[in-house]
Amino acid sequence: MKVVKVSAFGAADVLQVEDVAAPVAGPGQVVVEVEAAGVGFVDLMMRAGMYPVFPEPGFVPGVELAGKVISVGEGVDANLVGARAYALTGHGACGEQAVVDAAALVPLPAGIEPADAVALGVNAIVAQIALKRMGAAAGETVLVRGASGGIGIMATQLAAALGCRVITASASGDALKAYGAALTSDRDASDVDEEFDVIVDPVGGAGVPGFLGRLKVNGRMTACGGASGFPAPDFAAPLLANFGKSLTVSALSLNSVPPAELAATLLDLFELKRAGKLKPVIHATLPLASTADAHRQIESGEVFGKIVIAP
Repeated sequence: MKVVKVSAFGAADVLQVEDVAAPVAGPGQVVVEVEAAGVGFVDLMMRAGMYPVFPEPGFVPGVELAGKVISVGEGVDANLVGARAYALTGHGACGEQAVVDAAALVPLPAGIEPADAVALGVNAIVAQIALKRMGAAAGETVLVRGASGGIGIMATQLAAALGCRVITASASGDALKAYGAALTSDRDASDVDEEFDVIVDPVGGAGVPGFLGRLKVNGRMTACGGASGFPAPDFAAPLLANFGKSLTVSALSLNSVPPAELAATLLDLFELKRAGKLKPVIHATLPLASTADAHRQIESGEVFGKIVIAP
């Protein structure tokens, strides 16, 4: 079978398609025939050796997949063969088949196609948990940075579904109004003269301090990604300068979220999609051989939604 491998840490050119032996499920594992694998910024960080936790070069990238179980290992219910499911894999999704821990499988309900599952997937899970932890509520104003990316589009839709007034900071502008944005702005929200109750930030970088200073009294900001890297060590200066506003700033990594909560969150998101309240947004569906091109497109900053690999 074919897989994509990271031959060395570096630019997209290090992604190479290779022929390897078909995998065999060990105890507690299954083999999934991959029908869709998601590509996101976390994959770019792993490829470049910039992610806090990553395997050595030679690994197969891809942190999420959806497809059909084709075999099971010892201790796994044989009735799973033929079932379609989603899984967070850590890495290993970009191949025609992948070995997955059976406990990581989330069944796909009727009406949820594999491409839909990964277009929601990790991005929607991050957005949903971020909004929940920030206590976003109806009537509040929520700013979403990087709103044209996978996490940003999901956060825009989910905040709007809560009854929040959503302002998006993105180069995509009015396209986001179709997904619940009440007001769209540029990447720095430079033309928005107001403060925010909640800021969802998958971007990070040097802009963080400026956004912190734009929170309302009791405002909350969550860092749930690092598309522009980490902010400078003194990024919290506005937090101290606005001490009297009782601001809250937090970080969110799915590595800290219990598997049961991840699965329950995703099943809730699937139901929102089935009810027509949440739309998967797929920028492009590409073959396995175009995985490097998928990485380049994300690096260009012009992707709107999620890129899906269909092996």
